[in-house]
Amino acid sequence: MGSRAFFEQPLNERLRTFLRLEFLYRQLRHHLELDSSWDSRVVLTAMLDIIAILSRGDVRSDVLKDLERQIGVYAQLRQQPAVDERRLAGILRNLQTYRDQLVELGPQYLYPLRENEFLNAVRHRSAIPGGTCEFDLPDYTHWLRRPVKQRRDDVENWLGGLRPLCEGVAELLWLMRAGTQTSPMVAVNGVFQHNLAREAGPCSLLRVGLAARLAVYPEISASPHRFTVRFMRWSGIASRPVQVTENVDFDLQIC
Repeated sequence: MGSRAFFEQPLNERLRTFLRLEFLYRQLRHHLELDSSWDSRVVLTAMLDIIAILSRGDVRSDVLKDLERQIGVYAQLRQQPAVDERRLAGILRNLQTYRDQLVELGPQYLYPLRENEFLNAVRHRSAIPGGTCEFDLPDYTHWLRRPVKQRRDDVENWLGGLRPLCEGVAELLWLMRAGTQTSPMVAVNGVFQHNLAREAGPCSLLRVGLAARLAVYPEISASPHRFTVRFMRWSGIASRPVQVTENVDFDLQIC
């Protein structure tokens, strides 16, 4: 079948927040494994973006509610015949661990990071283009020149209040994707429209999968009741994309 490239479209603000957190946390973890000061800059920028997102609403409460809901759903699966008990126990263990860690953090988990003078200085100067260069923030430059282990230790300390929430979000999104059936579809003349069945309950996320070799990508527009996928042909950065006029085979997940 070949490799597939998936494009996702969130359908509510909660999922938009979760996907942004997942993106930033994956970026942070990737660069945290690398050694240069430039990687440490990316790590701090991603972490400050995570803090900014978490400061806008009670994301912790949303994640806790979703974890509790999923714990209930998977606990009920134990009563189903032919269930993989070992795999189910592992999923429940992960969900319960993230829930317990978030409860232990408490609602004031962001306070130490918000009050950290070093992080605040970097955040304030980051709003200015080039504002974190050496002459603007000599203390930041000094920190970036410290041994990589010391930088990582500092970041790990700051992440103590963020990791349970970010990993809880990653677990919830993984369960959503892995637990949704994938259906083969055809976009006639490059366009696919679908009405969402109300009796199926609210939909939170659309996923469109394409063969990675194809030079096309989807543009997804959606409301709570219906969505449209238009496939656009990639012609390079010097040309405007145009809508595909032939049929396109793709995979669809409605989560």
